[in-house]
Amino acid sequence: MITDITERTPPSIKNLKLRSNAEIYVRIYQDFMDQIHSMGIEIEEKDDSCEVKTRLVALAKKGIEQHNNKHSLSVNEVSTACKACRLGVGSATFFISLECHRDCFYCFNPNQENFAQFKQNHRDVLGELRALKESGDVVTHLALTGGEPLLHKGEAIRFFQQARMDFPDVHTRLYTSGDHIDKPTLQALKAAGLDEIRFSIRMHDSEKARDLTFKNIELAREYIPYVMVEMPVLPGTLEEMKGILLKLEELGVYSINLLEFCFPLNNAAAFKERGYKIKARPYKVLYNYWYAGGLPVAGSESVCLDLLEFAADRVLKMGVHYCSLENKHTGQIYQQDSGGSYPDPIYFSPKDHFLKSAKVFGEDILRVKKVFNSRGYSAYRTDKDHDSLEFHVKKIKLLKELDVEIGISTSVHEIREGESVLRELKLDVTTPRAFKLSEI
Repeated sequence: MITDITERTPPSIKNLKLRSNAEIYVRIYQDFMDQIHSMGIEIEEKDDSCEVKTRLVALAKKGIEQHNNKHSLSVNEVSTACKACRLGVGSATFFISLECHRDCFYCFNPNQENFAQFKQNHRDVLGELRALKESGDVVTHLALTGGEPLLHKGEAIRFFQQARMDFPDVHTRLYTSGDHIDKPTLQALKAAGLDEIRFSIRMHDSEKARDLTFKNIELAREYIPYVMVEMPVLPGTLEEMKGILLKLEELGVYSINLLEFCFPLNNAAAFKERGYKIKARPYKVLYNYWYAGGLPVAGSESVCLDLLEFAADRVLKMGVHYCSLENKHTGQIYQQDSGGSYPDPIYFSPKDHFLKSAKVFGEDILRVKKVFNSRGYSAYRTDKDHDSLEFHVKKIKLLKELDVEIGISTSVHEIREGESVLRELKLDVTTPRAFKLSEI
């Protein structure tokens, strides 16, 4: 067992050097949470991570599939694009413009770099496609998103025409609100070779507006092979969402992607007004992730898990996929850390794709060194600044006879000014007898 070090953990750590180093990351996390609170949005007091783990065990018994370190859960079929997203390999997403006719209070596009510029100006997506082809990279999935891409129908259709010419075997998909869908547009997208279309449904829309979306979804099924819905799941909407699932099942859609609802680091007043709070511990590993979706809102995940169970119990035919915020982050970490050549103490985790190592501190160093030397292991590293000894996590098993506390270090690979560096992000704690390699 590995104990996650939080603000409650340090007092129980006996090794003062380990405690001191772990407290550095506790303070960094606390400072981060203080920054969130200063934005004007509340934070949920209760950490429900233990309840979620228990729930996942129960869902697995019902046949609900769990992938990507249990961050991606599904009933029935999942889009191949969702599978590719887990590692982010072979998948590329483009946008013509960030212009959108909707004004969703939870939109995270304003977080994107050069948002104002791309709200007014168009990108040369055909040129970007050509550059991708010339790069020689292996491409399996291509997507067009926005803003609302169908505000620019001609450019959107030409994008898919070019994508099909340059990458004949690629799986293509389009993200849209569905408001601008019509028969001629769908016919043109079909002719351009579009494989998948993902509609968005807003819970705060009127019944009339939602009915229009359903009609356009039904129309799209006549032309596009894979018709999906992708939407954030708001807390407190379980019964409404059950109704949506049943309606989509009736329409014969391929699947629905349930997204963990997030606070987009802006528009805090709208979230506070609706009573939404940030998860007590929004990130398991605090880092500057590329995905601009924001911070997970408390209660969304619970509704998503309820909907998966509902789909399984009702034996729905369509796919129901829960995509957590952590699931969005794993592709980035995999791309940063995989394929690197790291020194012996570093272990690439097949579960979360972070880089791991083991550390002992202070008075425990000599005892651990003695065991390693007697067993012929010498590829450890001494850090005098932090009074620590770093070694490979697989060597923890050699220390079964020692009563020592071991820090499990989580790091990520970065390029800074052209140089490769490892950045430590957190420390957890275990003991030789409690440690299981399968946990990391």
